[in-house]
Amino acid sequence: MSEAAAPSFQQAMEITAQWLNLWEAGELSDEVLADRVAELVASRDGARGFFVISLAGDSPLMDRLPDPLQMQLRAAGDGVVDLTVRNLAMSTAMALHHQRTGDNEQQGKSERVTQRCNDLLQMLEPEDVKQRLETLLAATKGEGDDVEFLARWGYDEQQKAAIAAAVLAVAQ
Repeated sequence: MSEAAAPSFQQAMEITAQWLNLWEAGELSDEVLADRVAELVASRDGARGFFVISLAGDSPLMDRLPDPLQMQLRAAGDGVVDLTVRNLAMSTAMALHHQRTGDNEQQGKSERVTQRCNDLLQMLEPEDVKQRLETLLAATKGEGDDVEFLARWGYDEQQKAAIAAAVLAVAQ
């Protein structure tokens, strides 16, 4: 997919929702879905839109990733690893936030995203995942490239500790 043809974030979310509905209805094969997702995740906004819908939505796709899609996501490389690690951090921090506010439903949804990210990271290129997780782990201690990312979202020390624990859980 050329940059000119790359979808916006909003378009990518809409496209992903349509594809997941077709896939769940049996109207889109695993292979065709994998090929389409590969094109979508080739751009940053496309990948962001795909992950917002597939990780946070009710579709079972990320709970039982078809082999062809696993292969395409793995082949997509660093961009997919980066977004998955960022989603791991954000969903972990939000689960704690929802726990604090007593919103059990949203806490459960955030925990589901965390688990999906963990599962996906297990399937991606191990060395890329290890390096990216190490960068995030360093930021939870106030060091490195992700410090600004964590600061932008205003995560407190408890949330950073939860993120560090989630990072370590991936490694187990």
